[in-house]
Amino acid sequence: MALDERAFFNEKPETRQGRYTCPKCRRAADYSIRWVRRAKKDRLPAGATDEDRAKFAKLRDYLLRVDDEVVCKACGKKFEIPSQHSLMFVDQLAGLPNEDDLEKEIAAASDEPEPPTETKPPLPARFTRKSTGWK
Repeated sequence: MALDERAFFNEKPETRQGRYTCPKCRRAADYSIRWVRRAKKDRLPAGATDEDRAKFAKLRDYLLRVDDEVVCKACGKKFEIPSQHSLMFVDQLAGLPNEDDLEKEIAAASDEPEPPTETKPPLPARFTRKSTGWK
């Protein structure tokens, strides 16, 4: 009899941040999403057949999303998380670039100078003077 898939993995709960937009109020926010990380065991479990050995050789570590719904932080309505990312392979996840690094790389490749940072004019004296209190 073939072994159950869970016999090949070690499971560990994990929490990751995800940015989602509420379909009702259209506001985007970061939410804590619960995942289960399934890491491939270092060796084959006892009692494995040849079919199990072939399956074990092809396995990869992956993340499986536990939460299907989140509550909007702005309007309080519960909405469903899009399902296209309910399973993610860890080796694909590790190769993703950081958003800041990606923006710098795009700016460097476009050969455009960085936009100058805006300097704010100094505040007028009436806002920087020490108050004398109520009169």
